[in-house]
Amino acid sequence: MPSIGLEERISRIEDLEAIKTLKATYCEICDDGHDPNRIVAIFTEDGTWEIDGVGRARGHVELRALFTRFGEEISFSQHQVMNPIIELDGDFARGRWYFFAPFTFVENDQARWLAARYEDDYIKLNGTWKIQRLVGQIRMATDYERSWTSGD
Repeated sequence: MPSIGLEERISRIEDLEAIKTLKATYCEICDDGHDPNRIVAIFTEDGTWEIDGVGRARGHVELRALFTRFGEEISFSQHQVMNPIIELDGDFARGRWYFFAPFTFVENDQARWLAARYEDDYIKLNGTWKIQRLVGQIRMATDYERSWTSGD
């Protein structure tokens, strides 16, 4: 197998770090009120978001509507993503992540822990990585006592 040059190796590391930052930005947006304007900025124009049993959106109009709804329904979340496996292929990449987070919901003051697996597609447009497709698969959900989080 031919070895790659230093410039290509550095470019690869920069792309991997940019994708990790993109995923962290996604988590920050979710945990900071699900801002619909910020979310569309990190997705492609035709980007899709889908988690079975939670929702599906394609394109900026649907993403804005979905994240507006999340902002109204979710009172707290703390997304934690880990164990990234990112495969680069030029200006396209695929990433797999594990996810674990506590949530509280406005309706019924419900509190839940969720564990999931993300499978994402990314594309580099004009030098910037964007999410083209985000698919989540919930692997575990369980209720928890909310009182320990609020000091009650």
